[in-house]
Amino acid sequence: MKKTLAVILVMILATLACQSPTLATPELTTTDSTVETAPADATSVDVPVSVNPAGQEALVTLFEKVSPGTVAIFTATGQGSGFVYDNQGHIVTNFHVVSQTEDKPVDVVEVRFPSGYMVYGSVIGIDLDSDIAVVKVEAPAEELKPLPLGDSSQLKVGQTVVAIGNPFGLENTMTVGIISALGRTLDSQHAATSSGVFFSAGDIIQTDAAINPGNSGGPLFNILGDVIGINRAIRTTSYTDTGEPLNSGIGFAISINIVKRVVPVLIETGKYDYPYLGISSSSSLNLAAVEALGLPQYTGAYITSVVKGGPADQAGIKAGTTPTNYPTLLAGGDLIIAIDGREVRVFDDLLAYLVSNKGPGDTVVLTVLRGSEKLDILVTLGSRP
Repeated sequence: MKKTLAVILVMILATLACQSPTLATPELTTTDSTVETAPADATSVDVPVSVNPAGQEALVTLFEKVSPGTVAIFTATGQGSGFVYDNQGHIVTNFHVVSQTEDKPVDVVEVRFPSGYMVYGSVIGIDLDSDIAVVKVEAPAEELKPLPLGDSSQLKVGQTVVAIGNPFGLENTMTVGIISALGRTLDSQHAATSSGVFFSAGDIIQTDAAINPGNSGGPLFNILGDVIGINRAIRTTSYTDTGEPLNSGIGFAISINIVKRVVPVLIETGKYDYPYLGISSSSSLNLAAVEALGLPQYTGAYITSVVKGGPADQAGIKAGTTPTNYPTLLAGGDLIIAIDGREVRVFDDLLAYLVSNKGPGDTVVLTVLRGSEKLDILVTLGSRP
């Protein structure tokens, strides 16, 4: 759990499904500008253009292969995207695409397939922590084209990615970009019952592929056509005249390995429990803070608070108690540098590992620096309250 005051960078994260379900058609008008067609015998001018025909053909093939498995989702208040998960009619999307209130979905949604087929669907499972929802539809077998799921643990920064969705109601739109970063965190839509502070969603993919209102819930593909994420949010300071957020080249997607853990459980039980440590940590510390805390190294997840009686508290994890020249920063806390032998450079690394690999009741070994000591501490994970 990460307190808001610990966030160093203030992000404007715009959920992307909050737009009118109707798409206005502009009125045709006559202007003074004209478009001249070239005469048949006109001499063409050779302009050097850098084109990779093989690369273009790969993108064309990818779109033709996977677009039949993407869908548009409409509610009474907005619209978004989704994709076919299996042959049983399960559609995966974002929770905020189908939400009625902060923690409840609408009863019925409309699902439109690229073929033109339309059907009503019911929301059968929601996950507020990672912003995932499952919709069940009864549709003909020929309409259900399940998309292959990739392995987000194999992703690398710089790899090409493709987003397909319905930005601004323009159904089946494809955009291309790269993976800009991995292991990001976002605030979840699940608040702790005791404090009201929102938990963090981890293992988030950052991309510069164009994502706009209506793309939410749609798939993010690798170049092979495997789904490697669900488009969720953008960071932006630009908005349309009606207040809708505009793409700024910083988009975020839920990693597919989380989806593969969560969705089968949502289909079976309607909900999913996330592992819980019961700690708060600063996402990053500047040099002055590191010096004030007297930390022996610059990387790691520094513990700012421990929930009394929580899993970390029971295992003996310590938060800082000694005042520093930073009013909200106390020295003497543990610095987590590894989890199950995997290096933790920032808190995001810790969270990404937990949500992608562990569940309530599992155990982890946290390697911490406590002053000059290096300790391995066994922690039994709980469930997020």
